[in-house]
Amino acid sequence: MKKILIITLLFFNVSTYSQELFVMTEPASNMPAKSFGIRNMNAFMFEANGKLNYHNMPELMWGINKEWMVHAQGFISNRQDGGFETEGGSLYAKYRFFSKDDLKSHFRMALYGRYSFNRADIHQQEIETMGHNTGYEAGFIATQLLHKVAISSSLSYERALDNKPNYKFPITESNSAMNYTLSMGKLMLPKVYTSYKQVNVNLMLELLGQRLNDNKKSYLDIAPSVQFIINSQARIDLAYRQELYSTMIRTAPNGVILKFEYTFFNAFK
Repeated sequence: MKKILIITLLFFNVSTYSQELFVMTEPASNMPAKSFGIRNMNAFMFEANGKLNYHNMPELMWGINKEWMVHAQGFISNRQDGGFETEGGSLYAKYRFFSKDDLKSHFRMALYGRYSFNRADIHQQEIETMGHNTGYEAGFIATQLLHKVAISSSLSYERALDNKPNYKFPITESNSAMNYTLSMGKLMLPKVYTSYKQVNVNLMLELLGQRLNDNKKSYLDIAPSVQFIINSQARIDLAYRQELYSTMIRTAPNGVILKFEYTFFNAFK
Protein backbone atom coordinates (compact mmCIF):
# COMPACT_ATOMS: atom_id res chain seq x y z
CA MET A 1 0.00 0.00 0.00
CA LYS A 2 2.86 2.36 0.86
CA LYS A 3 4.55 1.72 -2.50
CA ILE A 4 1.31 2.40 -4.38
CA LEU A 5 0.89 5.71 -2.53
CA ILE A 6 4.47 6.80 -3.34
CA ILE A 7 4.07 5.92 -7.02
CA THR A 8 0.74 7.79 -7.21
CA LEU A 9 2.23 10.93 -5.65
CA LEU A 10 5.26 10.80 -7.92
CA PHE A 11 3.04 10.37 -10.98
CA PHE A 12 0.88 13.35 -10.00
CA ASN A 13 3.91 15.60 -9.40
CA VAL A 14 5.64 14.66 -12.66
CA SER A 15 2.43 15.06 -14.69
CA THR A 16 1.83 18.51 -13.20
CA TYR A 17 5.47 19.52 -13.76
CA SER A 18 5.36 18.48 -17.42
CA GLN A 19 2.62 21.01 -18.23
CA GLU A 20 4.82 23.97 -17.21
CA LEU A 21 7.98 23.30 -19.21
CA PHE A 22 7.80 26.29 -21.52
CA VAL A 23 10.13 26.42 -24.50
CA MET A 24 11.27 30.06 -24.47
CA THR A 25 10.89 30.89 -20.76
CA GLU A 26 11.22 29.31 -17.31
CA PRO A 27 8.11 28.89 -15.09
CA ALA A 28 8.00 29.73 -11.39
CA SER A 29 7.98 25.98 -10.61
CA ASN A 30 11.31 24.22 -10.15
CA MET A 31 12.46 20.86 -11.41
CA PRO A 32 11.94 18.05 -8.84
CA ALA A 33 14.17 18.21 -5.75
CA LYS A 34 17.45 16.22 -5.85
CA SER A 35 17.12 15.78 -9.62
CA PHE A 36 19.71 16.42 -12.31
CA GLY A 37 18.99 17.42 -15.89
CA ILE A 38 20.77 17.89 -19.20
CA ARG A 39 19.44 20.14 -21.95
CA ASN A 40 20.61 21.10 -25.42
CA MET A 41 19.13 24.10 -27.19
CA ASN A 42 19.63 24.57 -30.93
CA ALA A 43 18.68 27.92 -32.48
CA PHE A 44 18.62 28.37 -36.26
CA MET A 45 18.22 32.13 -36.73
CA PHE A 46 17.83 33.99 -40.03
CA GLU A 47 19.60 37.27 -40.80
CA ALA A 48 18.12 39.86 -43.15
CA ASN A 49 20.74 39.00 -45.82
CA GLY A 50 19.64 35.36 -45.82
CA LYS A 51 22.55 34.05 -43.72
CA LEU A 52 21.68 31.31 -41.22
CA ASN A 53 23.13 31.68 -37.73
CA TYR A 54 23.37 28.52 -35.64
CA HIS A 55 23.60 28.74 -31.86
CA ASN A 56 24.12 25.67 -29.67
CA MET A 57 23.55 26.06 -25.92
CA PRO A 58 24.29 22.93 -23.83
CA GLU A 59 23.02 23.13 -20.27
CA LEU A 60 23.31 21.31 -16.94
CA MET A 61 20.49 21.68 -14.37
CA TRP A 62 20.29 20.81 -10.69
CA GLY A 63 17.15 20.77 -8.56
CA ILE A 64 18.65 21.38 -5.12
CA ASN A 65 15.34 21.32 -3.22
CA LYS A 66 11.77 22.51 -3.76
CA GLU A 67 12.86 26.16 -3.39
CA TRP A 68 16.17 26.29 -5.29
CA MET A 69 17.48 25.19 -8.68
CA VAL A 70 20.61 26.19 -10.63
CA HIS A 71 21.70 25.96 -14.28
CA ALA A 72 25.08 26.18 -16.00
CA GLN A 73 24.97 26.90 -19.74
CA GLY A 74 27.48 27.23 -22.56
CA PHE A 75 27.25 29.33 -25.76
CA ILE A 76 28.54 27.96 -29.07
CA SER A 77 27.92 29.72 -32.39
CA ASN A 78 29.01 29.97 -36.02
CA ARG A 79 27.96 33.62 -36.33
CA GLN A 80 31.34 35.38 -36.29
CA ASP A 81 33.35 33.66 -39.04
CA GLY A 82 31.26 30.72 -40.21
CA GLY A 83 33.14 28.23 -38.03
CA PHE A 84 31.95 26.98 -34.66
CA GLU A 85 33.35 28.86 -31.70
CA THR A 86 32.72 28.77 -27.96
CA GLU A 87 31.67 32.32 -27.12
CA GLY A 88 30.87 32.13 -23.42
CA GLY A 89 28.53 30.78 -20.78
CA SER A 90 26.21 31.64 -17.92
CA LEU A 91 25.08 30.67 -14.43
CA TYR A 92 21.37 30.83 -13.58
CA ALA A 93 19.61 30.42 -10.23
CA LYS A 94 15.90 30.44 -9.31
CA TYR A 95 14.30 30.70 -5.88
CA ARG A 96 10.63 29.73 -5.52
CA PHE A 97 9.33 31.71 -2.56
CA PHE A 98 5.57 31.15 -2.78
CA SER A 99 3.39 28.15 -3.60
CA LYS A 100 -0.32 27.54 -3.19
CA ASP A 101 -1.27 24.01 -4.24
CA ASP A 102 -4.71 22.50 -4.80
CA LEU A 103 -5.69 19.12 -6.25
CA LYS A 104 -5.64 20.13 -9.94
CA SER A 105 -4.24 23.64 -9.78
CA HIS A 106 -1.50 25.67 -8.18
CA PHE A 107 -0.05 29.18 -8.15
CA ARG A 108 3.66 29.82 -7.71
CA MET A 109 6.04 32.78 -7.65
CA ALA A 110 9.81 32.86 -7.95
CA LEU A 111 12.81 35.15 -8.22
CA TYR A 112 15.69 34.42 -10.59
CA GLY A 113 19.08 35.74 -11.60
CA ARG A 114 21.58 35.12 -14.37
CA TYR A 115 25.21 36.17 -14.90
CA SER A 116 26.78 35.64 -18.32
CA PHE A 117 30.16 36.20 -19.92
CA ASN A 118 30.70 36.48 -23.66
CA ARG A 119 33.65 37.19 -25.94
CA ALA A 120 31.77 37.77 -29.20
CA ASP A 121 31.58 41.18 -30.85
CA ILE A 122 28.66 43.44 -29.87
CA HIS A 123 26.55 43.64 -33.00
CA GLN A 124 23.01 44.73 -32.08
CA GLN A 125 21.01 47.11 -29.89
CA GLU A 126 18.98 44.29 -28.35
CA ILE A 127 20.39 43.16 -25.01
CA GLU A 128 20.56 39.37 -24.63
CA THR A 129 22.73 37.88 -21.89
CA MET A 130 21.76 34.38 -23.00
CA GLY A 131 24.19 34.07 -25.88
CA HIS A 132 25.23 37.59 -26.93
CA ASN A 133 26.15 39.96 -24.09
CA THR A 134 28.27 39.80 -20.97
CA GLY A 135 26.07 41.01 -18.15
CA TYR A 136 23.36 40.06 -15.70
CA GLU A 137 19.61 39.71 -15.42
CA ALA A 138 17.32 39.61 -12.38
CA GLY A 139 13.59 39.06 -12.44
CA PHE A 140 10.29 37.79 -11.08
CA ILE A 141 8.05 34.96 -12.38
CA ALA A 142 4.45 34.04 -11.57
CA THR A 143 2.85 30.82 -12.86
CA GLN A 144 -0.74 29.58 -12.60
CA LEU A 145 -1.73 26.01 -13.42
CA LEU A 146 -5.43 25.26 -13.92
CA HIS A 147 -5.88 21.55 -14.66
CA LYS A 148 -4.49 21.24 -18.23
CA VAL A 149 -3.70 24.92 -18.83
CA ALA A 150 -0.64 26.80 -17.57
CA ILE A 151 -0.12 30.57 -17.73
CA SER A 152 3.16 32.19 -16.77
CA SER A 153 4.50 35.74 -16.86
CA SER A 154 7.83 37.33 -16.00
CA LEU A 155 9.37 40.77 -15.59
CA SER A 156 13.13 41.34 -15.41
CA TYR A 157 15.90 43.92 -15.46
CA GLU A 158 18.85 43.16 -17.74
CA ARG A 159 22.17 45.00 -18.00
CA ALA A 160 24.94 44.53 -20.56
CA LEU A 161 28.64 44.94 -19.76
CA ASP A 162 31.74 44.90 -21.96
CA ASN A 163 32.36 41.67 -23.87
CA LYS A 164 35.78 40.14 -23.39
CA PRO A 165 38.56 40.55 -24.31
CA ASN A 166 38.21 44.00 -25.88
CA TYR A 167 34.66 44.56 -27.14
CA LYS A 168 33.51 47.65 -25.24
CA PHE A 169 29.78 48.25 -24.97
CA PRO A 170 29.02 51.34 -27.14
CA ILE A 171 28.51 54.44 -24.99
CA THR A 172 25.96 55.70 -27.51
CA GLU A 173 23.63 52.74 -26.87
CA SER A 174 21.37 51.81 -23.97
CA ASN A 175 23.11 49.24 -21.77
CA SER A 176 20.04 48.22 -19.74
CA ALA A 177 16.52 47.02 -20.49
CA MET A 178 13.29 45.72 -19.03
CA ASN A 179 12.11 42.34 -20.33
CA TYR A 180 8.57 40.99 -20.12
CA THR A 181 7.05 37.66 -21.16
CA LEU A 182 3.68 35.95 -21.26
CA SER A 183 3.53 32.17 -21.81
CA MET A 184 0.46 29.97 -22.25
CA GLY A 185 0.43 26.21 -22.61
CA LYS A 186 -2.17 23.46 -22.76
CA LEU A 187 -1.85 19.70 -22.39
CA MET A 188 -3.45 18.22 -25.52
CA LEU A 189 -2.60 14.52 -25.09
CA PRO A 190 -3.25 12.18 -23.42
CA LYS A 191 -6.89 12.91 -22.79
CA VAL A 192 -6.89 10.47 -19.85
CA TYR A 193 -3.83 9.35 -17.87
CA THR A 194 -3.38 5.60 -17.57
CA SER A 195 0.42 5.37 -17.27
CA TYR A 196 3.38 7.66 -16.68
CA LYS A 197 4.87 6.18 -19.88
CA GLN A 198 2.24 7.91 -22.02
CA VAL A 199 3.62 10.64 -24.30
CA ASN A 200 2.46 14.11 -23.27
CA VAL A 201 1.83 16.61 -26.08
CA ASN A 202 1.69 20.28 -25.11
CA LEU A 203 0.89 23.25 -27.37
CA MET A 204 2.21 26.65 -26.34
CA LEU A 205 2.17 30.30 -27.33
CA GLU A 206 4.66 32.76 -25.87
CA LEU A 207 5.13 36.53 -26.18
CA LEU A 208 8.59 37.98 -25.49
CA GLY A 209 9.33 41.69 -25.31
CA GLN A 210 12.08 44.12 -24.38
CA ARG A 211 12.25 47.90 -23.83
CA LEU A 212 15.62 49.64 -23.65
CA ASN A 213 15.78 52.00 -20.68
CA ASP A 214 17.74 54.90 -22.19
CA ASN A 215 16.46 55.32 -25.75
CA LYS A 216 13.05 53.64 -25.18
CA LYS A 217 13.42 51.38 -28.24
CA SER A 218 11.54 48.09 -28.02
CA TYR A 219 10.50 44.85 -29.69
CA LEU A 220 7.86 42.16 -29.30
CA ASP A 221 8.15 38.57 -30.54
CA ILE A 222 5.70 35.68 -30.72
CA ALA A 223 6.73 32.02 -30.44
CA PRO A 224 4.26 29.15 -31.04
CA SER A 225 5.60 25.71 -30.11
CA VAL A 226 4.86 22.03 -29.65
CA GLN A 227 6.36 19.91 -26.90
CA PHE A 228 6.64 16.16 -26.33
CA ILE A 229 7.27 14.60 -22.89
CA ILE A 230 8.37 10.95 -23.09
CA ASN A 231 8.29 8.61 -20.06
CA SER A 232 7.96 11.74 -17.88
CA GLN A 233 11.73 12.23 -18.23
CA ALA A 234 12.68 13.05 -21.82
CA ARG A 235 11.51 16.22 -23.56
CA ILE A 236 11.56 17.47 -27.16
CA ASP A 237 10.58 21.07 -28.00
CA LEU A 238 10.04 22.65 -31.42
CA ALA A 239 9.27 26.37 -31.70
CA TYR A 240 9.33 29.19 -34.22
CA ARG A 241 10.19 32.71 -33.03
CA GLN A 242 8.85 35.59 -35.13
CA GLU A 243 9.30 39.32 -34.63
CA LEU A 244 5.96 41.17 -34.45
CA TYR A 245 7.51 44.63 -34.35
CA SER A 246 10.82 46.27 -33.50
CA THR A 247 12.27 49.78 -33.29
CA MET A 248 15.80 48.58 -32.50
CA ILE A 249 18.59 46.89 -34.46
CA ARG A 250 18.46 43.10 -34.12
CA THR A 251 20.78 40.89 -36.15
CA ALA A 252 18.65 37.74 -36.48
CA PRO A 253 15.36 37.85 -34.53
CA ASN A 254 13.47 35.14 -36.44
CA GLY A 255 14.17 31.44 -36.45
CA VAL A 256 13.55 27.86 -35.36
CA ILE A 257 14.28 26.58 -31.85
CA LEU A 258 14.86 22.86 -31.20
CA LYS A 259 15.46 21.59 -27.66
CA PHE A 260 16.27 18.21 -26.16
CA GLU A 261 16.16 17.54 -22.41
CA TYR A 262 16.46 14.60 -20.03
CA THR A 263 15.87 14.57 -16.26
CA PHE A 264 17.38 12.11 -13.78
CA PHE A 265 15.08 11.90 -10.76
CA ASN A 266 16.55 11.32 -7.28
CA ALA A 267 20.07 11.68 -8.63
CA PHE A 268 21.27 13.07 -5.31
CA LYS A 269 20.50 11.47 -1.95
